[in-house]
Amino acid sequence: MDIVHPPIPFLDLKAQQARLGPGLRARIDAVLAHGQFILGPEVAELEAKLATFCGAAHCVSVSSGTDALQIALMAEGIGRGDAVFLPAFTYTATAEVPLLLGATPVFVDIDPATFQIDPAHLEVRIAAATAVGLRPRAIIGVDLFGQPAPWPALRAMAARHGLFTLDDCAQAFGAVLDGARLGRSATATAVSFFPSKPLGAYGDGGALFTEDADRAALYRSLRTHGEGTTRYDVQRIGMNGRLDTIQAAVLLAKLEVFEAELARREAIACAYDAGLAKYVTIPARVPSSASAWAIYSVLFADAASREAAQIALRARGVPSAIYYPKPLHHQPAYHGAHDGVSLPVSEAVAVRIMALPLHPDMTDEQVARVISAFDGVGLHAAR
Repeated sequence: MDIVHPPIPFLDLKAQQARLGPGLRARIDAVLAHGQFILGPEVAELEAKLATFCGAAHCVSVSSGTDALQIALMAEGIGRGDAVFLPAFTYTATAEVPLLLGATPVFVDIDPATFQIDPAHLEVRIAAATAVGLRPRAIIGVDLFGQPAPWPALRAMAARHGLFTLDDCAQAFGAVLDGARLGRSATATAVSFFPSKPLGAYGDGGALFTEDADRAALYRSLRTHGEGTTRYDVQRIGMNGRLDTIQAAVLLAKLEVFEAELARREAIACAYDAGLAKYVTIPARVPSSASAWAIYSVLFADAASREAAQIALRARGVPSAIYYPKPLHHQPAYHGAHDGVSLPVSEAVAVRIMALPLHPDMTDEQVARVISAFDGVGLHAAR
């Protein structure tokens, strides 16, 4: 008789909450006691600790990772006629923000091994945007799935063309590049604290990091309706983009164990690497880096192999997910913004990629179950 195992959670926030226990509840109870639910003392405490963690000069907490992206571009005055360059293979928030501000997102293809934006194709896309009369203004590099974008190359390109650099670090807070935590690789860094992220709140949340004091002050103004020195001194058009105090309290409790959780994520990724390489193409590591492992995605030979594997794994209690089933230039919302150029790497990856469960509360037995579930499926690594 086959042994029936309970399904493995793709993400297990209940286990994390039980593990954090009294410390988490004490943080939340403190907010309930003092009643400062907007910009309470925990917000400033969190900002200071986050900045220290990644070595940034300034941290400004905001209401979501999307709002972090929008505030950063608003601060640069980016709008109509401006071109913002970003990878086609990422979550929609990266592209929707330039459009909301009236700018044009220009989609760039990705590296086939790391899935990060391809600097060589970026150079081509900058020339193409200029040729049709757009003003190149900004590069958004996405640290996809927890690994760093090629920031040395992106910074060099930005310097040549006079472009603002924005790090969409939504999935990669805690990652390391060239010996330093992400947070200073671009002029501004946007982070998400959505619950599924490596450092996640119990609702939406985000933050901006910068080395520039003037930008940090502007971000603080923009997150609070453009206010100046007082609440009713309105200096500019802003937004309601503050982080709730209760979310700051949750993040402070989670930050206490964050480095240990990053280490556990790395250990699980290494176990997957060792056990799955004969079945699928495992993630390529970005050189001189350490991933935050928000998502562990593998490649199959083709769409049919992926579909068969998903069915077989599900029957064995192993969940999976697809990030992302379509590159952004194939999404209906962006048809009007895209110039029609084919982005073949993004298109090919979208039909072959699949994510496996990876979170710090996975047991060794669960990790072994994921790996053993591939046995007998009849897969061979796609090279």
